[in-house]
Amino acid sequence: MTSFPFPRRALVATAFAAVLGACSSTPVDRFYTLSGGSATATPPAASAAPLYFEMRPVTVPAQLRRPQMVVSTGEGTIDLEEHHRWAGPLAEEIGNSLSLGIAARLGGVDVYRSAAPDGSTLYRIGADVQRFESRTGSLALLDVVWSVRRLEGSQPGGQMQTCRSVFQEPVGMGHDALVAGHRAALDKLSATIAQAVRAQAEGQAPACPAG
Repeated sequence: MTSFPFPRRALVATAFAAVLGACSSTPVDRFYTLSGGSATATPPAASAAPLYFEMRPVTVPAQLRRPQMVVSTGEGTIDLEEHHRWAGPLAEEIGNSLSLGIAARLGGVDVYRSAAPDGSTLYRIGADVQRFESRTGSLALLDVVWSVRRLEGSQPGGQMQTCRSVFQEPVGMGHDALVAGHRAALDKLSATIAQAVRAQAEGQAPACPAG
């Protein structure tokens, strides 16, 4: 049997190439947020008292209480995208997005983590996410039951408005498109809730939006 010597330098180079190949194939984790956007804050008129609201913690279905993005792959099947994650808990991401969007449209102040001045009118907002569906190349769907309660000063109770809104945004392929679709849906929900708060502030009877 004839053997041919394998140069040591070639052996080292081959091993180094294998290591580089293994490193290059390692998936990179990506993180996404639903907060922020293009909404421009509307400052209150100089003579107007600030509008105070309280964005309560959002609730989401149990299967969404995880860092990974949950992507629907068919009827009753999902994928957990291990390397595509939310920057924070999804419920908090949704709540922050709504808080910023509502404040921007009303020129208002979210005082949930602080306090409104004594004797001021406060609008307490709640949101219970029924569905938060992601289908790559298809849609981003947001189905939420939300409420607005006007509180006068320190008086308990107050008039409650409870409505349901469903928004469905078409999306292209990829995770960036899914996130953009959900941000667009949340932007529309923020506008809907802000309109309900504004209507109550102007003394209109609470009424859920049509459609």
